[in-house]
Amino acid sequence: MRFGSAREVEEALRRESYLPDRGLATAVYLALAMRRPLLLEGEAGVGKTEVGKTLARLLGAELVRLQCYEGIDASQALYEWDYARQLLYARALQAGEVSVDERVAELYGPDFLVERPVLRALRAGAGAVLLVDELDRADDEFEAFLLEVLSDFTVTVPELGTIAVDEPPVVVITSNRTRELHDALKRRCLYHWIEFPDVEREAQIIRLRVPGVEEALARSVAETVARLRALDLVKRPGAAEAIDWAAALTLVGAPAAEGEPARETLGAAVKNREDQARVEAAWAELVE
Repeated sequence: MRFGSAREVEEALRRESYLPDRGLATAVYLALAMRRPLLLEGEAGVGKTEVGKTLARLLGAELVRLQCYEGIDASQALYEWDYARQLLYARALQAGEVSVDERVAELYGPDFLVERPVLRALRAGAGAVLLVDELDRADDEFEAFLLEVLSDFTVTVPELGTIAVDEPPVVVITSNRTRELHDALKRRCLYHWIEFPDVEREAQIIRLRVPGVEEALARSVAETVARLRALDLVKRPGAAEAIDWAAALTLVGAPAAEGEPARETLGAAVKNREDQARVEAAWAELVE
C-alpha cells in the first residue's frame, strides 16, 4: 500500500493519463487499503478495464487478465494439465528412457501444470493485479467458483495440495451489467458505479489520449457525444468511442465534430446500424 489518501490515488492515476472522479479514486484507495476486491460496474466504454491496467502500472505489478465469456469454466480460469507433455513422459516411462528414481506420480507434478489467470495471480500474490473482465458474461456457476476463490484466496489442486498466499493480489472485477451479479459476490467486494464523464472531463480525457488534437475539437467531440448519449440508442458511446472519434476527426483534418467529416467518421463513435439510423434522423439537432 503506497498511497496515503484518495487524493494521492487520484493524482497518481492522472499521472498515468487516467482521469478519475473523486468517488472512483476513493474506491480504489479503500480497495488497496482494505485488501478487498473492487467491483466496477458501468456501461461499456466508461473506463472500467483501464482502471485495472493503470493500477498494475502504478503498483509495478504484473497485470493478469481473465476475460470472461459465456461458457467459461473453472479449469479455464484456474489450471489445466499439459496432456501432450504428460503423454510423452508416460511413453518415456514405458520405454525405460526415464530413470527408475522418477515416479509415475510426477505426471501430475508442477512441471506439467499449466497456470491459468486465477492461479497465476494467486501465486504472484501482492505482485499481481488480477483483472476479471466482464464477469456478467459468465454464468452463475462460474461466479460461485470465483466467490469461493476470493473468500480466502486459496486454491486446492488435488494432486499438489492447497496453494495459499500471505498477501493476496489486487483484484479488479468489471461488469457491464448485462445481468445482475449475486449479492454474495458484491458483499465480498467494494463497489463503484462509473458514470459517463461530464463534458469538461471528457474533453480533458480526449486531449490526454489523442496526440495532436486541438482543444476546440476535443470540446466539440465531448459536447456532441454528450448529445448522442441523450438519444435512445442501443449502445451509447463511451469515453473510448469519444477518443476514437476525436482521433478520426484529427486524421481527416476536421476542426469540429460537425458537417460531412463528422458524418463520414461517425462509425468511430456509433457502432450499431440501428443507432446510426437514429443519429442520422436527429443529425440537425445534434450538430447545431
